[in-house]
Amino acid sequence: MFGKPQPERAEDKWKHQIARFVNDHKPELAALAWGLHLEGGENQDTLGIDLQPTPHFVYCPKSAIEELNRNANNQLQEILGIVDAHKPEKEVLIIGIGNDQLKLIQFEPEPSPAVCFEQVGKDVDTLLGELEKGLKEQLDR
Repeated sequence: MFGKPQPERAEDKWKHQIARFVNDHKPELAALAWGLHLEGGENQDTLGIDLQPTPHFVYCPKSAIEELNRNANNQLQEILGIVDAHKPEKEVLIIGIGNDQLKLIQFEPEPSPAVCFEQVGKDVDTLLGELEKGLKEQLDR
């Protein structure tokens, strides 16, 4: 009935690699998310990881997610609900984008994102550079 687990499809491998990367870098990602939140003011885009052409962080405006949802016959309603309910002072929300697929990454760090930002002690640009380098290394494995 259950048999052997199915082998991982090559086009899904990136999802597991990103999950591993996030698990290994929660404090830094929380610090980055909080730093971007502070810089964003009223414009609160969702943090994203785009794998093409090389892994890098992007800003995902809600309007772009809404348009993508319309183009996908409202298949992203759940993601929009999570984006709407996101509480940056308590949790980290990242949208992974790869192989024409999305992966929602959400976690509540301990300590809070603001405390992670203070403890990590790096500015947003430094965090972006270091995390993008680590992400690329993770995905090259």
